[in-house]
Amino acid sequence: MPFDNIELFPMTAGINAADHLTLGGCDVADLAAEFGTPLLVYDEDTLRSMCRKFLNGFTSRYSNTMVAYASKAFLNTAIAKLMAEEGMGMDVVSGGELAVAIAAGMPMGKVYFHGNNKSPQELEFAVESGIGRIVIDSFNELSMLDEIAGNKRVVQDVLVRLSPNVDPHTHAFTTTGILDSKFGFAIETGDSARAIRQAIAAPNLNLVGVHFHLGSPIFELKPYADAVNTILTYLAPFREEGLDLQEFSPGGGFAIGYTRDQPPPEISEYADTIATALKAKCAELGFGEPMMTIEPGRSIVGRAGVSLYTVGAIKDIPTVRKYVSVDGGMGDNIRPALYGSQYEAVVASRMSDAPEEVITLAGKYCESGDILIRDIEMPVMEAGDLVAIPSSGAYVPAMASNYNLNPRPAIVMVKDGSARIIRRRESYQDLMAMDVV
Repeated sequence: MPFDNIELFPMTAGINAADHLTLGGCDVADLAAEFGTPLLVYDEDTLRSMCRKFLNGFTSRYSNTMVAYASKAFLNTAIAKLMAEEGMGMDVVSGGELAVAIAAGMPMGKVYFHGNNKSPQELEFAVESGIGRIVIDSFNELSMLDEIAGNKRVVQDVLVRLSPNVDPHTHAFTTTGILDSKFGFAIETGDSARAIRQAIAAPNLNLVGVHFHLGSPIFELKPYADAVNTILTYLAPFREEGLDLQEFSPGGGFAIGYTRDQPPPEISEYADTIATALKAKCAELGFGEPMMTIEPGRSIVGRAGVSLYTVGAIKDIPTVRKYVSVDGGMGDNIRPALYGSQYEAVVASRMSDAPEEVITLAGKYCESGDILIRDIEMPVMEAGDLVAIPSSGAYVPAMASNYNLNPRPAIVMVKDGSARIIRRRESYQDLMAMDVV
């Protein structure tokens, strides 16, 4: 790929005199030599800039906005600390993510706990931790949380997750706001009305608002406006039953660019669409304007991360396909195999070389479906070449596995010409650390 679409790469990306890709002022060839490959590189300036773009983009249009990082996109202690430093809140979906948020010093009042099947242990942990909000996603959870809060003599602030049945036209596996979904209380079935009434009546719960999430990644703007209008219109009659709408969350799902032919909307466009719809509908229905919580995850960390691989075996099948294999694959990036996700790539050690052939970039795992990029135009490559795949910061490390008992890659953070490890490479000993013989 010609290095003319810089927006797929971190904001600090460049090319140095050696014709190498640079990130955060660091030569990626030097990073590969020092830390090995596969290697995931995060650019600190891009991470912080994206936090500020969301904070400024939304609060300038709707001042009472809280931006909560959707940590399922990728979370470790270093990332959580950075989010806290930038004034972000956090959306967690497990006890493990909550534990990291606590360890990193994230203010608990700004943490939201999502998930369609939270365990009793997770709910107890959340209540004991003084978590800000728990987003209720089932009747079982509603009853269980009311009992847990009562036993601990607290009144827990909650939101109810509603399903507005608005299709965002994204991948079926990542569409969550339609009727046929495991997430949320559906409006059509009457479950949402029952859940709202039960939450209002629960003695140990304080229903402060509602949440919905349409899916991810969403490249269209209209579904957000449609869902805001649908949900607020639906909620209006519940004011007479005691609903005090203090908070309103349209979730996240904001897209990033993975390929040069599908750029995402600007953050300002998402903000304009959502804020305009929320203000207009609140005015029309006589609602006071509630606090709005948005939950960007992929759109914060996606562009900030770049995966580095070293080329190994090359198999050319004349008139059929040329496979160029690298030292990673579906174990460190399952998204192409799972979702059919598409990426771009560059030969990071020869950035000026023009594409000369169509190849398929394959992984090292023992699966025929272990393909990172199928049929991409690339320069002629040789064993030892360094390949970089941009837009790798979201869901790549979060969904990584030890398939074939391969250690998961190291992760480094770069800034101003320096690199620091934020997660070390796993060792073979790590792979056996939990075994009991």
